[in-house]
Amino acid sequence: MMTWKTLMTPDSASPLMEQLTFLHDHALMILLMITVMVGYLMASLFFNKFNYRYLLEGQTIELIWTILPAVILIFIALPSLRLLYLLDEVNNPLVTIKTIGHQWYWSYEYTDFSSIEFDSYMIPSNELEDYHFRLLDVDNRIAVPYNSQIRMIVTAADVLHSWTIPTLGVKIDATPGRLNQISFLLNRTGIFFGQCSEICGANHSFMPIVMESISPEYFIKWISYMSEI
Repeated sequence: MMTWKTLMTPDSASPLMEQLTFLHDHALMILLMITVMVGYLMASLFFNKFNYRYLLEGQTIELIWTILPAVILIFIALPSLRLLYLLDEVNNPLVTIKTIGHQWYWSYEYTDFSSIEFDSYMIPSNELEDYHFRLLDVDNRIAVPYNSQIRMIVTAADVLHSWTIPTLGVKIDATPGRLNQISFLLNRTGIFFGQCSEICGANHSFMPIVMESISPEYFIKWISYMSEI
């Protein structure tokens, strides 16, 4: 979970988020090298420590500063395109969850099991317990088994919403009249928080998402419990 002291991306809970973090660090190092090099050249020109006559009408330097940016862009584009295809890949899911965005709460349906559907509302401040997170916790959490391929089918009942959990590297639009899908896998247990990331009205800030990653054994017990409700 993100805190006010967090400088980098949150700790990943899925292989996709790990790859996104690696791409971020890769691009950041390239940007750092460019910044240092350009800063050094500007400082050298400013203090007249660099013989800048080669920068004026010099074929060699023009060739260098044309080819070098192209090579740098290739080093950024290739891993970016690879990751783009990885994010769009949908494997054979073990669990499918249908998510519906409303003003201003989420509804979930476990379509692989009969009669398991519920609404998820933010817990009001006057009902919070000591172990709840203010403006982030909900009355009904999503439960999924870890190390299992999960498919999320997302839509909306009224206006545009966006279902997002940063630690999973997942963000998908909920569009009325359209089904969008995304696939992910959690590689550890835990409780992961997200929020609607599309400005959807007055209470946009008050429709959080909470996902609980549990073992397959506990997930089966949870499914049995929810089926009896």
